[in-house]
Amino acid sequence: MRTWLITGCSSGFGRRLALAAAQRGDQVIATARNLKTIEEMAEPFDGRMISLPLDVTDAAAAEAAAAKAVEIFGGFDVLVNNAGYGLFGAIEEGTPEEYRPMFEVNVFGLIETTRAALPVLRSSGGTIVNMSSGAGIAGSGGAGYYNAAKFAVEGISEALAGELKPFGIRVLIVEPGPFRTDFLGRSITMAAN
Repeated sequence: MRTWLITGCSSGFGRRLALAAAQRGDQVIATARNLKTIEEMAEPFDGRMISLPLDVTDAAAAEAAAAKAVEIFGGFDVLVNNAGYGLFGAIEEGTPEEYRPMFEVNVFGLIETTRAALPVLRSSGGTIVNMSSGAGIAGSGGAGYYNAAKFAVEGISEALAGELKPFGIRVLIVEPGPFRTDFLGRSITMAAN
């Protein structure tokens, strides 16, 4: 049995992965910024899934989620950095009020959650799964900000893989293309200009 700490479980891949892991008998710490979006998800799993609030841009909240996972399950051996969203539009059209928050979640949030999880993972080994995108491999017009954020995820992940290999911690990058999630509905923002 594995224990998973998954960010961004209110929808899409995070929600589906949390449910799949719990359904196969694993323990899951499902997190989301708005706890109300995931509270009911844990109910059918008899304590094997807990739901916690986590804004990944808040380092203290990431540390609190990792500490709660240790308190309840004794730790975790898989971290899935899934929280994120997209911003689309021409580079010229984006404003700092639009693109900076996306980088805070997609890049700096991933860093903060990873930093909070590493003391736990170092003691047990384990796996970090970073959700990137096909957009992190090749840039395209209209997706420059999202491309840049996902390119950063790729670079961070590759560097982490080298740093953590001596500790027996694997780092995986998941690079999905289009999928039937609500990414294009709830998890996307268009530049306003």
